[in-house]
Amino acid sequence: MTSISPADRRSAHGTDDDLRTVAEKVLWLSTSIIHHANRIRPNPSGLKVGGHQASCASMVSIMTSLWFEQLQPGDRVSVKPHASPVLHAINYLLGELDEKYLTTLRSYGGLQSYPSRAKDPDTVDYSTGSVGIGATAPIWGAMSRRYVDAAFGDDDTAAAEGFRGRQYSLVGDAELDEGAVWEAVIDPGIAELGEIVWIVDLNRQSLDRVVPNFAARRLEKMFDAAGWQVITVTFGRLLEDLFARSGGDALRRRIVDMPNPEYQRLLRCSADELRTRLPGSGDDAPAIAELIADVDDTMLTESIRNLGGHDLDALRAAYARIDDTRPTVIIAYTVKGFGLPTQGHPQNHSSLLTVEEYAALAATQGENPESPWARFPSDTSAGELCSQVAERLRRDPVPSSRPPAVPTDIGRTPKGTATTQAALGRVLLDLTRAAPDAARRVVTVSPDVSSTTNLGGWVNKVGVWSSSERHDWFGDDAETIMHWREAPTGQHMELGIAETNLVGLMGELGATWSRWGQPLFPIGVMYDPFVERALEPWSYGIYAGGQSILVGTPSGVTLAAEGGAHQSIKTPSIGLEQPGCVSWEPAFAIDVEWTLLAAIGRLGRPGGTSAYLRLSTRPVDQSMANVPADPAARERRRRQVVAGGYPLVRREGAVVTIAAMGAMMTEALAAAERLEQIGLVADVLCITSPGELYRAVQARQGHLEAETWILDQLLPAERATPLVTVLDGHPHTLAFLATVNRVASTSLGVSDFGQVGSLDEVYRHHRIDTDSIVRAALDVTGR
Repeated sequence: MTSISPADRRSAHGTDDDLRTVAEKVLWLSTSIIHHANRIRPNPSGLKVGGHQASCASMVSIMTSLWFEQLQPGDRVSVKPHASPVLHAINYLLGELDEKYLTTLRSYGGLQSYPSRAKDPDTVDYSTGSVGIGATAPIWGAMSRRYVDAAFGDDDTAAAEGFRGRQYSLVGDAELDEGAVWEAVIDPGIAELGEIVWIVDLNRQSLDRVVPNFAARRLEKMFDAAGWQVITVTFGRLLEDLFARSGGDALRRRIVDMPNPEYQRLLRCSADELRTRLPGSGDDAPAIAELIADVDDTMLTESIRNLGGHDLDALRAAYARIDDTRPTVIIAYTVKGFGLPTQGHPQNHSSLLTVEEYAALAATQGENPESPWARFPSDTSAGELCSQVAERLRRDPVPSSRPPAVPTDIGRTPKGTATTQAALGRVLLDLTRAAPDAARRVVTVSPDVSSTTNLGGWVNKVGVWSSSERHDWFGDDAETIMHWREAPTGQHMELGIAETNLVGLMGELGATWSRWGQPLFPIGVMYDPFVERALEPWSYGIYAGGQSILVGTPSGVTLAAEGGAHQSIKTPSIGLEQPGCVSWEPAFAIDVEWTLLAAIGRLGRPGGTSAYLRLSTRPVDQSMANVPADPAARERRRRQVVAGGYPLVRREGAVVTIAAMGAMMTEALAAAERLEQIGLVADVLCITSPGELYRAVQARQGHLEAETWILDQLLPAERATPLVTVLDGHPHTLAFLATVNRVASTSLGVSDFGQVGSLDEVYRHHRIDTDSIVRAALDVTGR
């Protein structure tokens, strides 16, 4: 770990005076953006608009130094959520944002509350907003870019360096409370990614308070233990000058050793109060008192706030020490609200400057509060610096590359007994033969469950991705079935048992089509019960434009012997309700093929969507699928499967309809046979996507734009009968089907935690067994 002092250097692109002038303008603009949204713009509803002036202020020096001195066109930056106005202010000065947007923070169609790659009008590299997700995104961005460069790149320089451009994360220290951050930091797969640079804004404040006993040294040790280079930027030039005087060592010890709240209180003190409070009562007090006795009042108050994160020289020296062979974290001490009247106040997180304070700030900085948006004149030194930086950072347009065609039907009809989980691996292998160009774009990801989710054959064929080639020591072992060949050419990426890491990587792999012009087809596989653990970062990845396929397997209480801890219940509802995502729960192997191919065909393109497949380990007789032999009828079935469902059994005189999904098709068909034996004829529907069917219902009611033909084929009005729905998941997932024809209905499913037992015992416990379906049909028909 390296602690640095400021170096005596000048900027390569302008004087330090220019940079300070730009930093003051960035502070003014970011403060004004928030001020206008809250104090100037009409607010008829009276609801809080908000913004984070203090959080912005602590980042101004760091971001000004980074953008105006360090960044190159190939670099990408994730900006901490509450500093979004600083990003917009910098983009405005660089000509990347029109002035009309400066008054639109948090208004409809304007600047978003937090940086949004999809919705903000200016350049945003990573969407942030949910604590920890934005911090880790550049890690997965770095992996994704390396993957793309190795698979499709032709840049020899980038290949030699191992990466093309740095990936920066600007992180608030409170974000380090999020456990997902450390799951990413310690993953061994990132230890060689030297393009990763985190800058921690260490202002020692959270939303409500000054964090007591903030263990910065412990943070340093944790990053260091994970193999990261750690650079700590503690003090600025003014404080270092004081430390160099007689009594300076005592002052350094006093500041380093004092509790965080005590230091924060000093930031609010006048010079006279500082002369009383700063020496303290220890043995060093006389030496400190003598040291500061003849320091000018203004210099004394400025010195106590002169931390490294606000000192351009200290920051410049930190950047110069970055080791590009491993990840780096720069821990920069800052003052929350630096330069504002609220600086250092323990409750300044959401505080806003009053009109009077804003006017005073304008006077201090020579700005006009009535006309706050003035840029630097082009003929000034600061204006020339902005022009030079804008030219340096100009990025070439991302070349568009259409993804290769994906077949809709490979043409094979599965026979015998198979599971939908096993079908996943078979379809991927079939794709390598039927459409090698499309298969080349597939990259699978799993959290140490490749073999148990039937990806072994695929992994053996395509290999495992690694940033460098590694020797397979079991390659000559005849008893080793699954081979782990690691190289930059592999198409499977394996992370540790941390689902949030997996979906974070999926999101970035799914964004390469728009970031680098190279579409990928990422497919992540995890145990279905853990989809809920990964849902928030995966959903956020979709929001940010990442298109991927999440496969949850095994699913439901059908995983009987594993008990409640491994039996998913709510995940079908997740698939139904997740925006930007189509979900399928196929019942048969052929349904897996058709839905997976359809999902792949929607990735890597403008307007594309993500997908979620819920698969099972239950062996099912594939003859029950009754796949049509006629090509036209087969294509009709395929379209129905993709659109949400198909009629599996149609009988004349049917008086009840059983609509079942996934693993429950065996029980549904058995129940229909039993009912027929007692004179009750039943239709049986195989539901493959509740989400697509619900969209069709909403479209029929005029609430959105979508096709509705599937409702006419699946639930025609002339065949309307009382309805029984059943699935291995929460029953409300299919309950809406009764509204299509307004029929009497009953919904079966899983509403309680699972139980260990045999399949029959568990199904009986949750009342989704064949007997329960028969009883429900009798009840709903009044028999």
